[in-house]
Amino acid sequence: MVPPHSKAEPHTHSDFESAIYVISGRAVHHWGDALQYEMETVAGDFLFVAPGVPHYPENPYDEPVVAVVARNDPEEQEHVIPFAR
Repeated sequence: MVPPHSKAEPHTHSDFESAIYVISGRAVHHWGDALQYEMETVAGDFLFVAPGVPHYPENPYDEPVVAVVARNDPEEQEHVIPFAR
């Protein structure tokens, strides 16, 4: 879940990918070598994040975002790398 008016810190995933399916709410996903791209996702949307791609989700809206996130690394939290803009 991404609470209203919040966002994650920019980061990359070392050697694993993420698949995200939005259950409810809207989010803005930022990505790219300079975080120069953004895309709004809504309920029913699917998002794939490849390994090594700088990214972060943002919820600028009043409703929470609920999503299912699947990653192919059982120790994924140890392999998140902060990304300096």
